Amino acid sequence: MGMTARVLAVDAGNSKTDVAVVAADGTVLATARGGGFRPPAVGVEAAMDTLAEAVEQAFAAAGVSSVEHVSACLANADFPVEEETLASALHARAWGTTVEVRNDTFAILRAGVTEPRGVAVVCGAGINCVGMRPDGRTARFPALGRISGDWGGGWGLAEEALWHAARAEDGRGVPTALANTLPGHFGLPTMYALIEALHLTDIPDTRRHELTPVLFATAAAGDPVARAIVDRLADEVVTMATVALTRLDLLKEETPVLLGGGVLAARHPRLTDGIQDLLMSRAPKAVPRVVTASPVLGAALLGLDRVGARAEVHERVRTHFES
Repeated sequence: MGMTARVLAVDAGNSKTDVAVVAADGTVLATARGGGFRPPAVGVEAAMDTLAEAVEQAFAAAGVSSVEHVSACLANADFPVEEETLASALHARAWGTTVEVRNDTFAILRAGVTEPRGVAVVCGAGINCVGMRPDGRTARFPALGRISGDWGGGWGLAEEALWHAARAEDGRGVPTALANTLPGHFGLPTMYALIEALHLTDIPDTRRHELTPVLFATAAAGDPVARAIVDRLADEVVTMATVALTRLDLLKEETPVLLGGGVLAARHPRLTDGIQDLLMSRAPKAVPRVVTASPVLGAALLGLDRVGARAEVHERVRTHFES
C-alpha cells in the first residue's frame, strides 16, 4: 500500500455502482461493483458508505490507498448545490487529492465520444439529456420528472400505457390492444383486475417497468395508441437533443448524439427510426448512435481529461473496457 494511482472513476446509479482505479499510463489496476447510490432515500453518508464498499475493494485489489483525482458521475446530482454537497462528502473520505462530481448522464456521454464534445440522451427508468464541449461548457436539464418538464423513460411509458388502457376498457378513451396486452402480461383478464392488483400492491409497484417492453411489442404489432406513445418518446428524445445542441452552438456542426439507457439501447425499430427521421429534419448535422460502453469508462475518461492525460492514456483505458 501507499502508491498513489492517477484516477478513481466512479459511476454510481440508483441500482448499482461501478468503480475503476486507473494508473498514470492508463492501465486499469482494478475494478469493483457495489450497490445503488440513493442519497435522497438513505441520506448522503449512508450512500457514501455504499460507495466505500466498492472503492475499498478496488483499492485493495489495486494495492493503493489513494489517487490523485476522483472523477465521480453520480445519480441524483441534478443541481450544482447537490454536486457541491456530494463533492464535499467525497473529499471527507480522502480517497483522492482532488474531486469532481457530475451527473451520471455525463459518464454515458463521455464513454461514447473520443473527445468531450457531443450530446447524450439517456432513457432508462427516467429520461435525461446532457451536452458538453471541450472548453468546459455544458448543457443539462434537472430531469426530476414532471415537475421539471420531463416525459418519458420506462416508468413514464408504463404509466402512459396504463392510462390509455384503462380508458379504453371503461369507454372514456379510444380502443387499444393495450387493454388486453398489459393485464395479459401478469396473467390477468382485464384492466380492472390489473388496476386492482396494482392498487392493493398484489403486484408491487416495482414491477410496473415490466410493462414497457409490452408497450413496444404492442406498438410493433400495429396498435395505433401504442405507436403514438412510442412516437411521442421519439419526439421527446429529439427535442431534448436539439435544445442541448442549440445551447452549445453545435446545431450547425457535425456532432455526436449518443443514445443510452435500457429503453434506447434496446433499439426498438419504430423508436430508433423515429429518432433518426426527426433528427434529420431538426438537427441534420447530428450523428446519432447507441452507446453500449460501460459508463464507468466515461467517468475514467472525464478524470483523465481533468488531469491532462495524453491521448494514448485515454486509448489504453478505452481498450480495456471495450475489449
